[in-house]
Amino acid sequence: MSPAASSPKSSRPSTAAIVTRRRARWHPRVGMDRVAVSAPAIVQIVVAATAAFSFAHYVLGHAAPLLAATVTVSSLGLVRDARPRRVMETVVGMVVGILVAELIVFVAGIGWWQLGLTLAASLVVARFLSPQPAFAIAAAVQSAIVMVIPVSVPFIRMIDGIVGGVAALLVTALLPRSPLRAVTREGAQLLTAFDGAVTTLVQALRRGDPVRAQRGLAMARGLQSLVDQWRAGVESGSEIARISPFLRRQRSEFQRQDRVRHHLDLATRNLRVIARRVVYLSDDRQPRPIAADLLAELAAGARLISDALGDISYEPAAREAIRAVAGRLDPRVLADRSSAVDQTLIGALRPLAVDLMTAAGMPAAEARAAIPRV
Repeated sequence: MSPAASSPKSSRPSTAAIVTRRRARWHPRVGMDRVAVSAPAIVQIVVAATAAFSFAHYVLGHAAPLLAATVTVSSLGLVRDARPRRVMETVVGMVVGILVAELIVFVAGIGWWQLGLTLAASLVVARFLSPQPAFAIAAAVQSAIVMVIPVSVPFIRMIDGIVGGVAALLVTALLPRSPLRAVTREGAQLLTAFDGAVTTLVQALRRGDPVRAQRGLAMARGLQSLVDQWRAGVESGSEIARISPFLRRQRSEFQRQDRVRHHLDLATRNLRVIARRVVYLSDDRQPRPIAADLLAELAAGARLISDALGDISYEPAAREAIRAVAGRLDPRVLADRSSAVDQTLIGALRPLAVDLMTAAGMPAAEARAAIPRV
C-alpha cells in the first residue's frame, strides 16, 4: 500500500452514493456563501465609486458626476476576474461610448432620433475597436446615460468617465481583492471533483457496474469547466500581483499554481480517456480489482496534491505516493492476471501518473523515467 493510501487525509470510503438533483436545492447558506465570496469585490467597488464621485464633485466641482460612479462600478463588477487588462478594456469601452454621445449631443442635441443614432454609432465603433461583446455593451450603456441625462457644460461627463476609470484602476492595484485564497479554493474544488470522478470509476471497476461507469465518465467530462475557471483565476491573480505592491510576494505562488493547473488539465483529459475505456469494459459486468486498486492509489496521491495547494510541504509526499504506483504500471507484469483488453486500461493509467507527478512538482523527465518501459 502506498504512503498516500495510509494517510488520514487521504482516506475515502470505498463506496459512495450517486448524488441526485434533489440535494442541489437552494439554501440560505448558499446565498450567505455567495455574499462572503463577493465581500472583497463589494468593498473595492464601494471605495472606488465613492472616491471617484467625491473627487469629481468636491475637487472638480461637478454638480452630479453620475458617470464617475457608474463607470467605476461597471468596470470593476462583482466578477472576481478584476485583472487590470479587463478593467482597462471595460473603461476604454465606456469612455468611447461617452465620447461618441458627447459629440452627437454637441452637434445634434438631444432627442429620440439622436438616442438611436448614438446607440448605433457607439456599438459600431466599439465593435470595430474590440472583438469583446461586453466592450460594445459597456459603450452603448454609457452613451445612453449621456443622452438621457443632459448637462449644461459640454464634455463634462467625459471627464467624469475618465475619473471613474482612473479610480477603478487605482483601486485594482492599491486595494486588491487578494485573489490567492480564491484561486487556491478553485484548485481544491477541481481536485475534489477529480477525486469524485475517480472514486466513481473505481467503484465501477470493483463491481463491473456500467451505470457507475457512465456516471464516472459524465463527471470526468464535467471537470473542464473547473479547469477553465481555475485558469482564469490564476491569470487574473498573476496580473494583479504584477502591479499591486501588496501582492508582489504572491507572484511565485501564482506561478506554482499555474504549473499545477497546467498538469492537472492534462490529467483530467487523460481521465476522460480512462473513463471511456471503463465504460467499454464494464459492459461485461466483470469486476476488475487490479485496475481499480491502481486507480484508487493514484487518486490518493491526487488528494495529497490538493493538500499541497495550501501547504507546499505536502508536495514531496504526493510525488512519492504517485511514484510508488507508477513503478507498478507495467502491463507485461500484469498480463498473466488479466486479459489483453484489460491491459489497455492499465496502459492508460501511465500518462495519468506522469501528469500527477509533474503536477506535484516532479520534473517531466524524472516522471517519465518512473514509469516502467514496455
